[in-house]
Amino acid sequence: MRARQSRPSVARVYSYVLGGRDNYGVDKNVGDYFMGDLPGSEQLAITNREAVLRAVQSMAADGIRQFIDMGCGLPAEENVHEVVRRQQPDARVVYVDNDPFVVAHGRALLAVDDGIEMVEGDVSKTSWIREHPAVARLIDFEEPVGLLFAVTLSFLEDEEDPAGVVKYWAAQVPAGSRIYLSHFRSGRTREAVATERKILEAFGHGRWRTDEEIDALFGDLELLEPGVTPCVKWRPVSDATVHELSIWEEMIVSGMARKG
Repeated sequence: MRARQSRPSVARVYSYVLGGRDNYGVDKNVGDYFMGDLPGSEQLAITNREAVLRAVQSMAADGIRQFIDMGCGLPAEENVHEVVRRQQPDARVVYVDNDPFVVAHGRALLAVDDGIEMVEGDVSKTSWIREHPAVARLIDFEEPVGLLFAVTLSFLEDEEDPAGVVKYWAAQVPAGSRIYLSHFRSGRTREAVATERKILEAFGHGRWRTDEEIDALFGDLELLEPGVTPCVKWRPVSDATVHELSIWEEMIVSGMARKG
């Protein structure tokens, strides 16, 4: 426990920026740096979360009733299963995270019925997750699956083969499945360089990527409209929400693909 309290957690810092309370002082220090020294950078977390929820809403509207959320993070004000079940009341969701703190909280707050499971696992350990009993129980790989990689792949090094992770899961799911991902986009502005450096210093793992590198993560999958675009512009609820983007909103992009 002390070891976990001594270093910041991606999930806890992300939750803190979104207004969550399940964090330690070391997480607040990192979150306060972004909100204080880099004002506006909280939009990285906010627009990412909003786009994730729009993505799962879209998947559910297309009839998808089972989801795996890779790197789900701490419970939020609104969670994936809550959004999905407004359209698909019997939807099943497996949440996956590599942080024991997140998993413990998730099991207490998210696993509210037999259709939801919380699994402790590293997204790079693809076959281990695929063969996990919780996944075997809830996910029918003969039916379309919604796969979510919200920022998760940004924290994989090149040698961990993030494109290979997506390719593995694309091979596991049937036609009609959807794969959504968001990712930090590398940039040359002072703010982009400072933000990337701070995130990598704080968490010690991962890499921001260029537009071309992020596009390549989808491999041969059919990329759906509007392609890979800043999260705030990814299928906004109305045209009124589209505005001149801040430097922060340009730093995080997302896209969704369909397996044909």
